[in-house]
Amino acid sequence: MTQAWWEKTIVYQVYPKSFKDSNNDGIGDLQGLISSLDYIKDLGAETIWLNPIFISPQIDNGYDISNYYAIDDIFGDLSDLEELIEEAHKRELKIMLDLVLNHTSSRHPWFQEALKGPNNLYRDYYLWEDPQADGSLPNNWESFFGGSVWEKDPRGSQYYFHLFDKEMPDLNWKNKEVMRAMVDIAKFWLDKGVDGFRLDAFIHMVKDDFSKNVPNIPTGEIAIAEEYYANLPEVKLYLSEFISEIKAIKPDCFILGEAASATPELADGYIREDLCETVISFDHFKEKVIEQDERIPKGLEKKTIDAKEMKLKLQSWQENLTQGKYPSLYWNNHDMPRMVSRFGNVDSYREKSAKALATAMYLLRGIPVILYGEEIGMKNLEVDNINKFQSPKAKDQHIQLLENGFNKQESLSIIAAANKEASRGVMQWNNSEYAGFSAVPSWIGENKEAIYNVEEESVEPDSILNFYRELLALKKTDLFSYGSVTFLNTEDAVIAYKRRHKNEEALVLVNLTDKAVKSPQFLADYKKWNVLIDSEDETTETLAPYTYKIMKKDD
Repeated sequence: MTQAWWEKTIVYQVYPKSFKDSNNDGIGDLQGLISSLDYIKDLGAETIWLNPIFISPQIDNGYDISNYYAIDDIFGDLSDLEELIEEAHKRELKIMLDLVLNHTSSRHPWFQEALKGPNNLYRDYYLWEDPQADGSLPNNWESFFGGSVWEKDPRGSQYYFHLFDKEMPDLNWKNKEVMRAMVDIAKFWLDKGVDGFRLDAFIHMVKDDFSKNVPNIPTGEIAIAEEYYANLPEVKLYLSEFISEIKAIKPDCFILGEAASATPELADGYIREDLCETVISFDHFKEKVIEQDERIPKGLEKKTIDAKEMKLKLQSWQENLTQGKYPSLYWNNHDMPRMVSRFGNVDSYREKSAKALATAMYLLRGIPVILYGEEIGMKNLEVDNINKFQSPKAKDQHIQLLENGFNKQESLSIIAAANKEASRGVMQWNNSEYAGFSAVPSWIGENKEAIYNVEEESVEPDSILNFYRELLALKKTDLFSYGSVTFLNTEDAVIAYKRRHKNEEALVLVNLTDKAVKSPQFLADYKKWNVLIDSEDETTETLAPYTYKIMKKDD
């Protein structure tokens, strides 16, 4: 059986605004990415996932699209994207665009037409509802961005539905013309040579009956209502129609779906020939609060990895997907804090924790998805001004923390540790004033670090960057791409698994924490195996913090 190209691929996520600025306006662009393709190729990645680059008011950093057919001029123009695709393909790299199916910008021509009234041709492209008899909101569902999902039509009596920002109205996928319009958009970009799409928030394409309310909520209050707007059965129906049309044109088009709340069981239903090749879910991330402080708002408490629960979740994803289906393997992306800050130990074990976490995750069965800068150990952005955060919630938290006795820098550090925007600092190419990203201050800021940048790490044999290069080369072998996975019983802090393929066999062992733990007795059974990668700091009795070891049986 012929293997699909994506089964061995390694995805490298580029947040375009923060990757490389070629024209010194402080914003990353497509020409900056083109100049960096050799670096990505040398890392070992093969597919580049670009966060949205279409024309947008940038209310939500490009996920509010007002024109799906054109490139926002902050990134360049269509000719720049065509050049990127051509240059990437010369290097045997694939290009994957981020496609938003659930909603558009309120400035999209479709919505501007829809606002003209109930009889407009485009009115049914979106979701509308009358107020209740007493004039109140149609129901008590809460938006993911805070507030109600309902916003009053500025020109009429109805409300329109928005699961995210009020300037991002949701599309009505029950209208076949919406699906047809989205297929046309996908075809346009396939004709330009793109190799795949990451489908943003596709699990929210279908909503339940608007007459339903979240039960047991006091009158006048609202609540998150995922059971009414996530993972409803019709999602697969609409998605299948959409993707079948795409694959009729490009059968090997790679579809990476964002299914944020999907369990392995739900994901198994989304991974199939007429749907997604794999999905991104937040389900496997498990943390525990390690420091309680009543002055800190809920959600900002200091946390660390819950190693026991996380490895159980990883095991569940490995064991509960049907044979031949691949999970996404990732530690971080643009929607969450950075790996080494969130799950590692930046202060005492930055290099070791970065290497250990990568080893534990990326040698499992599945498709690695690596966030730009992860491979050099980039940490959360150090923020010196609350206005660097777009989120109104962050600004409210800042005020509350100041009122509760924290100083400005303490408040900013607490917020950055939990805020997704702290993952979007600019790529650290060197240790110059603006990290080699630009010759001018960037749109968001940069961490000034002498060691953790591409230039320094490229020439340091034991750097995180060179470790990633070695690890990803190992990942692309048949053993770590297609081999079976068997988990071994260990201490809570330790993850250990075996990979087997044909006559090959390997052991992966990692201490996921910053505490020394008892060494598993079974290690004695592997002392004659070849060591491929080793942190070389365990003893017979203990595994040091963030120990990592990869061993292979003699052929």
